[in-house]
Amino acid sequence: MRATRIIQAVEAHAEGEPGRVITGGMPLLRGGSVFEKMQDMAARHDDIRLQMLREPRGNPGLCGNAIVPPCHPDADAGFIIFEQTEYPPMSGSNTICVVTVLLETGIIEMQEPVTELTLEAPAGLIRVKASCKDGKVTRVEFRNVPAFAVHLDAKVEVAGLGTVTVDVAWGGMFFVLAEAETLGVALDADNGGEIVRVSEAIRHATVEQLPVAHPENPAITGPTITNLWGKPVAEGTDGRGAITISTGPFDPSRPQDASGILDRSPCGTGTCAKMAVLHARGQLKVGQDYVNAGPLGTTFTGRIIEETTVGPYPAIIPTLSGQGWIYGLSSYTLDPTDPFPRGYTVGDMW
Repeated sequence: MRATRIIQAVEAHAEGEPGRVITGGMPLLRGGSVFEKMQDMAARHDDIRLQMLREPRGNPGLCGNAIVPPCHPDADAGFIIFEQTEYPPMSGSNTICVVTVLLETGIIEMQEPVTELTLEAPAGLIRVKASCKDGKVTRVEFRNVPAFAVHLDAKVEVAGLGTVTVDVAWGGMFFVLAEAETLGVALDADNGGEIVRVSEAIRHATVEQLPVAHPENPAITGPTITNLWGKPVAEGTDGRGAITISTGPFDPSRPQDASGILDRSPCGTGTCAKMAVLHARGQLKVGQDYVNAGPLGTTFTGRIIEETTVGPYPAIIPTLSGQGWIYGLSSYTLDPTDPFPRGYTVGDMW
């Protein structure tokens, strides 16, 4: 076997959302923080993201993570999240996958019944409590970065849809949120194509008409992701959402060709963004749980534990919890004669 690169990874999912975790083979990244290391990976090693997520090694619904040495003295490990079109500063499902991998593979020693650890994500420090039993991580709860609403009930003009009322909020990524019922969009998993088409049209219009930047890190901009939300349909839940992750550029002249993929999980950062919107409206209080269902019926549980501010915005500090499962161990190689060193996308599924 000839290989110019060998990468070891653990395959995991959090409530259905796959999050490949690279545990070996990453190059040394430059930077004084994990955010700077993320920028370095994007600038000098983006081919790794493309190799891991595109065919033949990946698929449109796959997310990736690279475990890296932390820079903050309080952190036990760092991780960089990467998706089909961006490097998100934070992700709930990927955090759960990373914690599950770190503990169940012994990279960080598991303590039963609860292991406490701190991760350094590009968005900042993430405090984690992992419930553990018989060598298995049975629940991951983490204290997310502060979440806040930037726009409530804003109007955007969307090609093919007309005037749409949206919220824009930060939950670790910048989301544009819209109520699915008012758009006539069913949130069932088998309606994924229509959800993606509508979501991408709304996101594109919002980026043009309501661009946002994080007040503490202007390099983080958006919105880059869409949350179509709806009322609860399952007992014991408080709401549901369908999160669309872009998988390619959006052409406003051909919105029917929008490419994206549904988050299979309820989306952790999307849940936190929704909680920030609800709190801003006085509909969710400190200490109150919010159980959010995704397209597969799996759930994440969020809770507001504090109020704070971020720049000029009233904000909340949320926790989020869910479970992850490891389903495989993989080694990936790159043959120097491979004609697709950065993978490829084909229009039948991308």
